[in-house]
Parts: sequence; C-alpha cells; structure tokens
Amino acid sequence: MTASLSKKSVPAFRFTVPASKDLPQLIAPVVGIALFLGIWQVLTASPESIMPGPIKVITDTWGLIINPFYQGTGTDQGLFWQIAASLKRVAIGFSLAALVGVGLGIAIGASPLVYAAFDPLFQVLRTIPPLAWLPIALAAIQQSEPAALFVIFITAIWPIVINTAVGVQQIPQDYNNVARVLQLSKVKYFFKILLPSALPYIFTGLRIGVGLSWLAIVAAEMLIGGVGIGFFIWDAYNAAKISDIVLALLYVGLVGLALDRLVSWVGKLIIGPA
Repeated sequence: MTASLSKKSVPAFRFTVPASKDLPQLIAPVVGIALFLGIWQVLTASPESIMPGPIKVITDTWGLIINPFYQGTGTDQGLFWQIAASLKRVAIGFSLAALVGVGLGIAIGASPLVYAAFDPLFQVLRTIPPLAWLPIALAAIQQSEPAALFVIFITAIWPIVINTAVGVQQIPQDYNNVARVLQLSKVKYFFKILLPSALPYIFTGLRIGVGLSWLAIVAAEMLIGGVGIGFFIWDAYNAAKISDIVLALLYVGLVGLALDRLVSWVGKLIIGPA
C-alpha cells in the first residue's frame, strides 16, 4: 500500500517545463539584441570613433535615464515631458485625421465614380514628405503649434482615406444583395454591413497613419522648436551630444512601436483577431 501511495503522489510533485517548444522564440530576440549590441560596441571601440558605443551611451545619458521627470525652465525638461509633449500633438493631429479620413474614405468608397475622380489626387498627395508641408502650413497659419498639428493631420490622413475607401469597395456583393432583399435602411446597412466589412481595412489605415504621425511630429519639431522629442534631438545635435541623440532615438522607436501595438490591440478588441 505504501508503494501504491508513493506512485500516485509522483505526478503531483513532477516538474515540467510548459511550452518548451516556444523557448527558441523567447531566446532568439534576446540573442539578436545581444549580438547587435556586441557588434555596435566593437565597431565603436576605437578611440578615434566619433559614434559612442552602447556602454558610453548609458554612462553619458545616465542622468537622463534615471530622471525622466525632471522639470527645468523652457525646453530644459526630462525625456518624459519631451515625449509627452510630442504625444499630445500626435493625439490631436491623428484623431482629427482619423475622424476626417474615415468619413471621407467611406463617402469616396461608396461611389466608384467619385473614387475614380479623387484617387489620382490622393496618390500624388500621399507621397509628399511631411516636412514639405511645414513651410506651407507656417505660411498659411503663421503659428508653429497649429502648423505642426496640420503636418500630422495631412501626413496621416491619406492612408486612412485610401484604406477605408478600399474597404468599402471590398464589401462582398452577396452582402449588398441581401441588404436589397431585406430592404435595409441606410442606417442599418451602415452599421450591419458596411462598417463591419470595412473595419479591418480601416484599422490597417489607422496603423499606418499613427506611424506616419509619429514620424511627422518628430521631424516637424526639429524646425518649430519648443518642448518635444524632435527638438530635443536637434538641440542635442547642436550641442554635439551624440549619446543623447542615440538615447532619444531609442525612445522614439519604442514609443512608435507602442503606438502601433496600441492601435492593433484596439482593432482586435473591436473586430476580433484575424
């Protein structure tokens, strides 16, 4: 009986590693980042090297890293406040672009003739770099802050408009036939058929748009000045603080990734996983 009880108790104390097949996927990014940092350190190890290595970046910017909430006067602010100022501009400009872009995209996508009329214009405008819009915005608005918001808006709106219009055009014809048979009202058709069918395309446009918004504000802030991560990078360049630039670029990349994942998460929350 003792032997039987012992055998029965073994599974309760057995140690297993769950999902061991996923271990390579967890280790691979760590190895990749370590390899990148190692190569970077080796390439910048020479005393004649202008660019700092990862170790020097950390030592030079340690004060910025541990004091992100520092508040001085004027533009002398910690990196948290620099990024927060940029994110505030992006939130305003991108939200306006999303509202206008989705509405305009639905209106254009619903009419093949209207789409054919405006698509060439949109394709031309979407290729204009963000900074090319800034002189026009400054000349028209005469104020740097609204001009920066306009640059975000005009940069982000095109992928939203185009993807939304394509999503409306891709509604299966069977859905439209059923709507006619059931004689759905325009309101019911919009919420029951058009919007659910176009949502994946809309969120694709929103993901592209939010990435372009973040790129645009960083570039615009280099010229308009004030508190913001873009001006921080430009100011660090003028002061020859290369390590500060590298750290800021790392933060820019991480925030951009977070914004993309946030929009993707909201999309999955609304329309469900692909």
